[in-house]
Amino acid sequence: MTGSKLLRVALLIAIVVGLAAPVFAHPAPYSYLNLRLNQGQLEASLIVHVIDLAHELNITPAESLLEPSLANSRKEAVQTLLRPRLLLTADGQAIEFELLDIQPLPDQQALSLRLRFQTRTTPISLTVRSSLFPYDPQHQTFINVYEDDALTHQDIADKDHASVEYFFGGASGDWYSTLAVVKRFLVSGIQHIFAGPDHILFIIGLLLLGGSLRRLLLIVTAFTIAHSITLTLAALDVLSPPARLIEPAIALSIVYVGIDNLMVGKTGRDVRAWIAFFFGFIHGFGFAGVLREFGLPRGALGWSLFSFNLGVEIGQVCIVIVAAALLMTLRRNKPALAERVATIGSVVVILAGSFWFIQRVFF
Repeated sequence: MTGSKLLRVALLIAIVVGLAAPVFAHPAPYSYLNLRLNQGQLEASLIVHVIDLAHELNITPAESLLEPSLANSRKEAVQTLLRPRLLLTADGQAIEFELLDIQPLPDQQALSLRLRFQTRTTPISLTVRSSLFPYDPQHQTFINVYEDDALTHQDIADKDHASVEYFFGGASGDWYSTLAVVKRFLVSGIQHIFAGPDHILFIIGLLLLGGSLRRLLLIVTAFTIAHSITLTLAALDVLSPPARLIEPAIALSIVYVGIDNLMVGKTGRDVRAWIAFFFGFIHGFGFAGVLREFGLPRGALGWSLFSFNLGVEIGQVCIVIVAAALLMTLRRNKPALAERVATIGSVVVILAGSFWFIQRVFF
């Protein structure tokens, strides 16, 4: 190999190494937030990689932050940087933190930041919104919540899931605490039923063929009983099938309802109550997936489950009342048009369910 070729190879190797160096210099795009509630005082330790903090503070080389004197000399700058990126809300009120000290962790190439939050009373609910290092879209913050040194909740915050909510179990003994839990989970249940188009379409699909008030109540009751059972079992971790199975199954339940509606005209039988009951078990697991994200409070477990389920039922009843009233009015005044609406609606239900099934299985 000639000298010029050797030089080109050497330059190529240097370029590749130079490009690769930044990739391997930061092997762990993670931070760790450990929140501790002890005797009403909320404190935390936040562990961040020196690469992340040095990047945001424009410090070179990053490893210089592992020097205790330099790290603590930048304490005010670090606190100013993190305050708008680590937001905590206790019982609906924003709380600020004070950065007490910075401890280098050379073995981890990281810094441990000790924080104290300004809480006047023992909080009942806590919301953590973390967007520590937005320059890195892969960055994640692992959140651990401790009550009296016992680990009670774990979660991960990232760019797609920046907010984490938690209810402290030990703070749920009086009527005010219970009322706060009921209010939060009741609203969440209502919001979930309206934010879930698949659940709404399943319910409307069951109502398209109309029927007497007694028949519609039987359908809704069957669905309620079934999903309440699996919602409770899954929320308590007694039985918890993976979402990759439940979500496609929910989509298939919608497809089945639409097909059954089209078949009823040929067979004349009405088994919608049984369909609602059978598939209600599957939808209950879907509801539980949302409920578990909140971190169920140990001291008010029964109230949180009851309130969330009640919220789901309130939302469901609103949908049923509006849809059933419109369909009944249409059947009474224009029966031929009502039949066409039922047929076209059932086809739409099938197509939507099929789309969700394909999306959830293959994408």
